[in-house]
Amino acid sequence: MGPLDRLPVPLIRWYQENARVLPWRSDPTPYHVWISEIMLQQTRVAAVLDYYRRFLEELPTVADLAAVEEDRLMKLWQGLGYYNRARNLQKAAKQIMDEHGGKFPDTYEEIRALCGVGDYTAGAIASIAFGIPVPAVDGNVLRVVSRITGDERDITKPQTKAAVGEALRAVMPVRAPGDFNQALMELGATVCLPNGAPLCEQCPARDFCVACRTERTGELPVKAAKKERRIEERTVFLIFYQDRVALRRREKKGLLAGLWEYPNELAPAPCPVEAVSLTDGPVGKHIFTHIEWRMRSVIVGAKGEKLPEGWVWASRADLEREYAVPNAFRAFQSAVEGRLGGEEGWQSSIFDMV
Repeated sequence: MGPLDRLPVPLIRWYQENARVLPWRSDPTPYHVWISEIMLQQTRVAAVLDYYRRFLEELPTVADLAAVEEDRLMKLWQGLGYYNRARNLQKAAKQIMDEHGGKFPDTYEEIRALCGVGDYTAGAIASIAFGIPVPAVDGNVLRVVSRITGDERDITKPQTKAAVGEALRAVMPVRAPGDFNQALMELGATVCLPNGAPLCEQCPARDFCVACRTERTGELPVKAAKKERRIEERTVFLIFYQDRVALRRREKKGLLAGLWEYPNELAPAPCPVEAVSLTDGPVGKHIFTHIEWRMRSVIVGAKGEKLPEGWVWASRADLEREYAVPNAFRAFQSAVEGRLGGEEGWQSSIFDMV
């Protein structure tokens, strides 16, 4: 009997005793599981909880998600990053309304066909919400399985992920596929931690885990080195006129597509408006997947209201309620707050940080 064959019983018992209480687990409807899984991609559970609550309060059904204005959707998503996740959610909601009569599809194949839903998310929804015995293999699961089995294959390769999925399918308890998948995720998130520091003494697989027994948890899983990020030096213009700040909308495609931002350009860059004052502002840095922005800012007192076409003036109230400013501009929060004034702490609704 191999390590994976021995895993299901102690793993599920451990999960039943140790699982965190989370709202999508307490009420695992397909819609709730779907929203939570998309939010949790590349985001910590603790950071998602408030977003999840607010999102469902305003958009409690698939129909609501399909019908919401995009700017409002972006505002609800503000701070979670990777905004195409939200756009794909809405596209999928419209698919469900158009192709399934508003009823969430209940087969793995139909769930997988939704916009923005990959193998992992489809497996999670199918197993948790519908009890379909299919694996859900994410980074946490790959790490857990690699360590338990001593697998030295590169987990960034699609063939490794596929092989792990098939191995899990073979041992998955058909009466509890959702608990099994969630238990693997939970184990990776809370015990079988990355960066060589797992809490092996708390693990239900410690007696038969190859990496634990051979002291190789720091070596597994095997993962190809990431490519170096491209560095971009940028100048951010914080332009103010009568208690308002200038924003522009980014292009509909590419990085931070369609979001509002403080005007910025590759450095050096001339001031884009006629100014009565120019002052050096704060500096900042933001790391995307493949690009790193290193930003200096210029605080600009505009001579008048005239702005380039497509730009807008935003008041404090506008920023709080309407415009979603990406997390990339966090470093300039205090400068904007100081110029627009208002009660201390109001800016937290502008930059909902994760």
